[in-house]
Amino acid sequence: MSNAAVTSASAPATNADQSILARLGAAFVGRLVIIIPYVWLLFFFLIPFIIVFKISLSQTAIAMPPYTPVLDFKDGISGFFAGFGALSFDNYAWLTQDALYFNAYVTSVIIAAISTVLTLIVGYPIAYGMARAPATIRPTLLMLVILPFWTSFLIRVYAWIGILKPEGLLNQLLLATGIISQPLIILNTYTAIFIGIVYSYLPFMVLPLYSSLEKMDYSLIEAAKDLGCPPTSAFWKITFPLSLPGVIAGCLLVFIPAVGEFVIPDLLGGSQTLMIGKTLWNEFFANRDWPVSSAVAVILLLLLTVPIMFFQQAQARAQEQDK
Repeated sequence: MSNAAVTSASAPATNADQSILARLGAAFVGRLVIIIPYVWLLFFFLIPFIIVFKISLSQTAIAMPPYTPVLDFKDGISGFFAGFGALSFDNYAWLTQDALYFNAYVTSVIIAAISTVLTLIVGYPIAYGMARAPATIRPTLLMLVILPFWTSFLIRVYAWIGILKPEGLLNQLLLATGIISQPLIILNTYTAIFIGIVYSYLPFMVLPLYSSLEKMDYSLIEAAKDLGCPPTSAFWKITFPLSLPGVIAGCLLVFIPAVGEFVIPDLLGGSQTLMIGKTLWNEFFANRDWPVSSAVAVILLLLLTVPIMFFQQAQARAQEQDK
């Protein structure tokens, strides 16, 4: 057989090998892209949650750390399995016996829900105005929304103390204009907490809403107007339903961190404010009761995660039915 024949016979084989390698490489890259988020969640969510859950099943001790270790490998594998007998759910039973924790959970959920609704009411017109603004100034408006993130969160909350206190800028302005005759008591009230949460988490509401509204086909609004639909009806029948993904995403991004908020209630709400984030901080650092505080954190996580999972499942079923 001639060299030309051998070369022509080996060329298809080489091309096939290269094609197989290319497919394997593409499959590896695709799996790697999927694996990286799971590895991230494993190390920064699941493992810390397991550690906190393990601490919640231990007992308080005068030691460092201030709890009796359970399910550790200090005594080897046999000691690890023997530790199952030391697990206790007394800390979770304690949470059901003390009304303080139940009231803190309920108050946190109520404050977070009201703050989320207020943030939606304030953020929707802003996002709608940004989406309908000329394309040339949209990047500038988007930058103005993101601009507060360039400043420390703690400094921004402290600034509201100077604004809301009895001798602060707001009362001075209202007194100077004659709107009020004596200073308003806003600081150390729930009103101050609502103001702080709405201000701090407003970008988390505006950005998802803006993303949904910008993609919307506004020719549908024009068609509705041509058919005699009033602007208000067109908004509730077309604009708002099409922006629901942004509304849901924004509400979740505001509600979830607001439930466990600590800095804003502590600085703007005063010492009498009862929220689960502040209760959690007191248990960890003031009472040094790590097992009870870990149980509080686990229940808080389940309180936020389980409803979201059910909501996502309901959404998936609704999308399947629509198809």
